[in-house]
Amino acid sequence: MKNTTLCYIERDGAWLMLHRVKKVNDENHDKWIGVGGRFEENESPEDCVLREAWEETGLRLRSPRYCGIVTFVSDRWEGEYMHLFHAEDFRGTLRDCDEGVLEWVPKERVRALPQWAGDRIFLDLMERRVPFFSLKLRYEGEALREAVLNGTPLPL
Repeated sequence: MKNTTLCYIERDGAWLMLHRVKKVNDENHDKWIGVGGRFEENESPEDCVLREAWEETGLRLRSPRYCGIVTFVSDRWEGEYMHLFHAEDFRGTLRDCDEGVLEWVPKERVRALPQWAGDRIFLDLMERRVPFFSLKLRYEGEALREAVLNGTPLPL
C-alpha cells in the first residue's frame, strides 16, 4: 500500500482543483482532484503535503488541517492510504502543474466535475469539519462498491 497526501486548498468559496490530463498511465486521468502525491522517505504526512503543494502549485501552505485517512482498495490499482488535508492559509503565486491544469472551482460546482464517487463522500466530511476520520473505499474498476466510515458501512 502506498502512502499519499491530498489537499484541498480553499480561497473565497472555491477549491483549487487539479484536472489530471497530462500524466501517462494516470489512474486519475481526466478526474478533478486536489493536489498531493506520494510520500518520500522519512516524510510525515505534514511534510509530504507541504512539499507536494509547493511542487504542484507554487503555494506555501500554512497550518493545513489534517482531516482524515482514506484507504483505497481496488481490483485495478495499487492499494493506497491517502492522508487528507484542507488548507485556507497559504502564500505564493500559482504556477502551472506538470500533472494537469489547476483551476479555482466554486465549491458548489466541484461535485459535478468528473471525479471518483468516493471523493464526494470525503469532500462532504471535510467540508462539514467532521472530526478526524477513517474512510475505506473499495472499487471494482471505476465503480465504488463499498464505503466504510470509522468501521461502519455507508449506504451507496
